[in-house]
Amino acid sequence: MTMIAVLGNGRVGGGLSAALTRAGHQVTVADRSPGAAADAAGAAQIVINATPGAGSLERLAALREELAGKILVDVSNATADGPDGLPTDLLYPGSSLAEQLQRALPDTRVVKTLNTMLFTVMTAPTTLTQPPTAFLSGQDAEAKQTVHGLLQDLGWPRDWVTDLGGIETARAVEAAVLFVPHVIRSSGFAPFAVSIAR
Repeated sequence: MTMIAVLGNGRVGGGLSAALTRAGHQVTVADRSPGAAADAAGAAQIVINATPGAGSLERLAALREELAGKILVDVSNATADGPDGLPTDLLYPGSSLAEQLQRALPDTRVVKTLNTMLFTVMTAPTTLTQPPTAFLSGQDAEAKQTVHGLLQDLGWPRDWVTDLGGIETARAVEAAVLFVPHVIRSSGFAPFAVSIAR
């Protein structure tokens, strides 16, 4: 059993926290009340960033002390959104939210994953008609292995997970969010994910 803090209690955070609890982990979800994120992060071994990506860097940089020595799993996309709420552009072109977080939190092991799919697929990958791919980006091999284990707890078969390498590879998977509005407009709000066919 791992002590996990989920920052963000929307659809993404709520789904992940419920699934990880079912898998036997001790999960705390931080709401927006003052000090909740710091308390949750300080007591956890692994922290999941499921906050809206546009404000994630500022929120998490303020938790530098609480996040020191921890694994930070970043599943967010930092985007500028259009009037319909769908992403129109990246907030960190030529970089990524994950890279910005790693720079701001040098004592934290940041791992990017699960951001290339509709939120429902994060905890139910086998419900799609084709195998989706979950990507891992991060500097620390041990941290990525730990996160790989969490993905298996969420129902991801081992060979559906691809380690892309260092944290700089997160800019590629974060750019995949630009597919999202076009896929939703063409096919509706149905579960989908990026998949690497081999």
